[in-house]
Amino acid sequence: MKKKQKNEKKQVVVRSIVLIILVVAIGFLFVPLFGGLKFGLDLQGGFEILYRASSIDGSKMTNEKIKATYKTLSKRIDSLGVSEPEIIIEGNDKIRVKLAGVKNPEEARAQLSTVATLSFRDTEDNLLMSSDVLKAGGAKVSQDSSGNPAVLLTVKDKDKFYEVTSKVSSQENNSIVIWLDYNELMDSYEKEKGQCGTSESNCLSAATVSQGFASDVIIQGNFTQDEVNNLVDLINSGSLPSRLTEISSNTVGASFGSQTLQTTLIAGIIAVGAIMILLMFIYHFAGFISSVSMFLYTFLVFFVFWVIGGVLTLPGIAALVLGIGMAVDSNVITFARIREELLKGKSLPNAFREGAKSSFSAIIDSNITTLIVALIMFFFGESTIKGFATMLMITVFVTMVTMVFLTRTLLKIFIHTDYFNDKTKLFINIKEEDIPDVSKNEERVPNKFHNVNFFQHKKAFIGLSIVLLLVGGIIVGTKGLVLGIDYKAGTSIDIMSEKKITKKDLQTDIKKLGYKAESIEINGEDANITLDKTIDGDNVKDVEDYFVDKYEAKVNVGVVSNIVQKELIKNAIMAVVIALVGIIVYISIRFKYSYAIGGVVALLHDVLMMFSMFAIFRLEVNPMFIAAILAIIGYSINDTIVSFDRIRENLGEANRTKMNAEKFEEICNRSIQETFTRTIYTTVTTLLPVIILILLGSRGIFTFNMAMLFGLLSGTYSSIFIATVIYMAMEKKNIGKKAKPKKVYTDDFEEKMVKGINC
Repeated sequence: MKKKQKNEKKQVVVRSIVLIILVVAIGFLFVPLFGGLKFGLDLQGGFEILYRASSIDGSKMTNEKIKATYKTLSKRIDSLGVSEPEIIIEGNDKIRVKLAGVKNPEEARAQLSTVATLSFRDTEDNLLMSSDVLKAGGAKVSQDSSGNPAVLLTVKDKDKFYEVTSKVSSQENNSIVIWLDYNELMDSYEKEKGQCGTSESNCLSAATVSQGFASDVIIQGNFTQDEVNNLVDLINSGSLPSRLTEISSNTVGASFGSQTLQTTLIAGIIAVGAIMILLMFIYHFAGFISSVSMFLYTFLVFFVFWVIGGVLTLPGIAALVLGIGMAVDSNVITFARIREELLKGKSLPNAFREGAKSSFSAIIDSNITTLIVALIMFFFGESTIKGFATMLMITVFVTMVTMVFLTRTLLKIFIHTDYFNDKTKLFINIKEEDIPDVSKNEERVPNKFHNVNFFQHKKAFIGLSIVLLLVGGIIVGTKGLVLGIDYKAGTSIDIMSEKKITKKDLQTDIKKLGYKAESIEINGEDANITLDKTIDGDNVKDVEDYFVDKYEAKVNVGVVSNIVQKELIKNAIMAVVIALVGIIVYISIRFKYSYAIGGVVALLHDVLMMFSMFAIFRLEVNPMFIAAILAIIGYSINDTIVSFDRIRENLGEANRTKMNAEKFEEICNRSIQETFTRTIYTTVTTLLPVIILILLGSRGIFTFNMAMLFGLLSGTYSSIFIATVIYMAMEKKNIGKKAKPKKVYTDDFEEKMVKGINC
């Protein structure tokens, strides 16, 4: 016997050492992997600008025109020498440009905002055609019939081109003048014809037209090769079928971005470490296995993000840290089930098998609801929210690979050594003496919360929610919400300085710059100034230079116009509504309609509670707040689903035809008792990184983390006292009726029982 135990212990030690070596090896890969990631401008500094494109001739903006504009902007950015730029078409008429790491934001803004406009005019300066008639980028170096350098123009609208050239060919002054950025107040062919084609004039060329053309044409003259090359570049840069109007911008200093990255990473590492310690404290060796899986999970998330060429941003890191807390939930659900099976008197191998199988349904449901919300964020959010959603979607898929399958595989490897069969305290923190011997008819140890009636004071809890929501509603009605510039338009100036700055100093500074501050907030070394007007691009640099010179500060300036504000508000409302509808549909399919209504009422409660708390504590509502609402919708429903899953299971085991209201409520209460420990552990493991990010993280995600804090607390509360109570009220009419059978997903890798091997 001792020899067998020694051998079992040796197997555990060897496998543990191999696992630790694997973790250390992967740890060394973290540095090059992280170094190979692309960082967004909020983490390395840079420049972001959102344009609205409009047709220069007043016609409707088409998909073809916006794509042509995109291509022209791409060429402009190439000339700036910026690596890994992001150019994103948003909607039908907007283009967002992100230039992370750009050294000179003002030079970039100038080059982008002065995209040339090409026009064809007669000798009296009347507009004949816009660049619409040409194919975007359709000018090419060519030769005339004598072999001299010439320019070939690829005509797209041949009918229009023929109509105009035919008309001009019949006129006395039968020339078409090509202009780049024609200015009606300053430019005139009569004055500049002697300079046409030189750097002194916007006039590029004046071509004589002898007949109508319905095909591609060649511009010829006494051109040198360099002149032809230059003319081709000018025409292509000017063949932009739209004007670009800047409607928002964000400039982040390089030092500001690097400081943000460093602060957030340190907070993230501490958060992950804290969760690992907590898991090992609660679940002992199983917690160690979960921590290993969480480490591999983090590595895989970064690896997948690197493979798809994702750009890591501050919201992306927030989603990763949040995703870790949510991923741990999968292990907590499994561990809770294993412990329950042990307390029923089953052996460790059987408890693991049954616990893994019975927990799979709740894990699948919770991850799918999170995926639904992430997809909605991606399709309806603006660029910041899209980055958050992308990371959230990756975490969902990686969670299923690592925190479900990998954790279970590792647990199985160690369970099969048989070393832990009589050491359940060491393995998963269940005392051996608490496991009943079913052969001796010993009774199961009561649940820690078996005497708690969670619904005894349900009216009081609902009353508390109503009071808090009313207080928040009154404050919103009287004072309104504290809206960030994204939802009210204006300018936000973030200042980070080691020098002491007072509110009075900043008021004087803003007045000196010629602006009026709507609000000024100072938090340690960070300060934020909000202006109710937008600073145009030319003045952003002046504001930055002023604060950099005076306070040796790191400065970030964000500008949002009314156009963007309206779009963001519309998208935010639409995203929240569609997320709620998606949850209703999914839960109705997987459970039943009454569960869905209970869950969605609880989610509405959580959303309104977050708004109320932000109103009461006068916190700023910005796009990251909306991201937090959507994240809570996905997360809070997880808690509710776990409770519903247990209620459904317990009801399935009960005789529903003989059930009365009292028995029904008792089953619902017992279900909450059985899942309450898991609910507390999950909430704590998710709250832990949120609190650490609030205390140590960047100011850029402070709003998100505060919203998550309120949302997590509200979500835990509402899963019990709102969702379940609503479900119970709706189900009273069905008491005594036979339930329709529902399909429950089981674990695909359920083991085959072989006598003498695993049973």
